Amino acid sequence: MATYHTEPSRTFSEYLLIPGYSDRNCIPSNVSLKTPLVRFRKGAEESPLALQIPLTSAIMQAVSGDAMAIALAREGGLSFIYGSQPIEEQAAMVRKVKGYKAGFVTSDSNLTPEHTLEDLIALKEKKGHSTIAVTDDGTSGGKLLGLVSSRDWRPSRTQLDTPLGKIMTPFESLIYGYEGITLSEANDLIWDNKLNTLPIIDRDRKLRYLVFRKDYESHKKHPLELLDDRKRYLVGAGINTRDYRERVPALVEAEADVLCIDSSEGHTEWQKITLDWIRSTYGETVKVGAGNVVDRAGFRFLAECGADFVKVGIGGGSICITRETKGIGRGQATALIEVARARDEYFEETGIYVPICSDGGIVFDYHMTLALAMGADFLMLGRYFARFDESPTQKVLIKGQYMKEYWGEGSARARNWQRYEGEGRLSFVEGVDSYVPYAGKLRDNVELTLSKIRSTMCNCGSLTIEDLQKNAQLTLVSSTSIVEGGAHDVLLKESDEYHR
Repeated sequence: MATYHTEPSRTFSEYLLIPGYSDRNCIPSNVSLKTPLVRFRKGAEESPLALQIPLTSAIMQAVSGDAMAIALAREGGLSFIYGSQPIEEQAAMVRKVKGYKAGFVTSDSNLTPEHTLEDLIALKEKKGHSTIAVTDDGTSGGKLLGLVSSRDWRPSRTQLDTPLGKIMTPFESLIYGYEGITLSEANDLIWDNKLNTLPIIDRDRKLRYLVFRKDYESHKKHPLELLDDRKRYLVGAGINTRDYRERVPALVEAEADVLCIDSSEGHTEWQKITLDWIRSTYGETVKVGAGNVVDRAGFRFLAECGADFVKVGIGGGSICITRETKGIGRGQATALIEVARARDEYFEETGIYVPICSDGGIVFDYHMTLALAMGADFLMLGRYFARFDESPTQKVLIKGQYMKEYWGEGSARARNWQRYEGEGRLSFVEGVDSYVPYAGKLRDNVELTLSKIRSTMCNCGSLTIEDLQKNAQLTLVSSTSIVEGGAHDVLLKESDEYHR
């Protein structure tokens, strides 16, 4: 006979947090949102990878490209570059993120003295860089002959066929550093000499790196930047259980920091086979999450298979129709609460803490705090990030309002059949093609969201996510109290901030 779960499957809107005692130190500026990303021996060591804020962007074509990854890492979160694209293109996106922000950047825009201004303009439009290194062979490791920036030519007067050798700032006029210089010393040279770019060369004058003033200034504006030990942005990447033997090596070579199996359902032998192959090939050096699951059994299975984190949620995404189509899934709050208990149980038994990621079901910012209180170590968000300038989709005008396109990985538009275990093609859809209201820049929105989370945590007397999970008090709410919780029994002004 089938097993019946008689308790209702609940979601975030059915819960509220009850405030707790807050002392004088419990103010938003004292709240830390740092959280572990991958498994570790809690109490004996720190997680090898941690987030500064508990937000990751979903493994979706409409969400996580290289621009999103750079913008989110700058704020302390992480993007997982979508895997439903050719391996070479996904790896190129990862490389772009890893090369974008570093104390020492390997130059990816180089020309020779024989190239023309027209070549320079074309390269600038393709790469987006304002300074181009000129080397003897046009490579990033060639002999440095000069630099060309926008100050070296005038669009209205310099002919397009002018060789770069005639307009570049020659090596003899450059200020440079030698390989082995520290980042602090390089920044001192930049500031003392009023430079925008400092080339770093070896003793044979071969170009090794570039150091940029903007990177120093960016770090001062973004103190929570998520950086690796070489001062490069961290970035994740999605993989599947089909072409992992080819995709994983390419992503490892591109230096992705963490991988995640992107699947509609993770309690499968396909995921075990994939994790086993990664462990047998790379040992513990490659970090990989798995999922999605909605119960204790699913978590235990993936944790015992060696997943570095486990994603929770089936059917709760705003563009997901898995529950409508197949009748499977679980309310996100119920799923998260059970999996969090399973994670803590696993830790008590083994001493190993496997972080969990809540994926789906987030509609309002306060749902994020609820998810963290219920046990999520971090969140994965699709619709939330799809609204921003940095998502890969088009901004369009619909009935007088700017919108961004947003579609699910299970939609016909995505055609991501590799996401569905055991299928050789996408035989029916589990996602829709839609629009979401355009919301502007990621930084502005994330700052507002995090301020709400920090403030709510203070209301609950918690300065860390771990404290919140230990001390939070949650209560179920009735349909009537949900109505009571919003503006009611008044006539709202159309310009009221409540509408924004």
